Amino acid sequence: MTITAERKAELITEHGRSEGDTGSPEVQISILTERIVNLTEHFKIHAKDNHSRRGLLMLVNNRRSLLDYLRKKDHGRYAALIAKLGLRK
Repeated sequence: MTITAERKAELITEHGRSEGDTGSPEVQISILTERIVNLTEHFKIHAKDNHSRRGLLMLVNNRRSLLDYLRKKDHGRYAALIAKLGLRK
């Protein structure tokens, strides 16, 4: 359900705008997307885990807010990130 430190470091280097960049919206969205994918796989096995489902909904809402922010600030970066992560919009 959680992502490993190695995977998180990979996401940071892949989506970061500079070395050690952890605060940019691209990095935050990519980490949230990884966590959402892991939780979605968890629910295929544990369908009645409603406590974790609430956490999943909070993650999805947080990602949506960050995506809206990025779309308002820089539509080019938003479009590139959507294409790279394979999100629909």
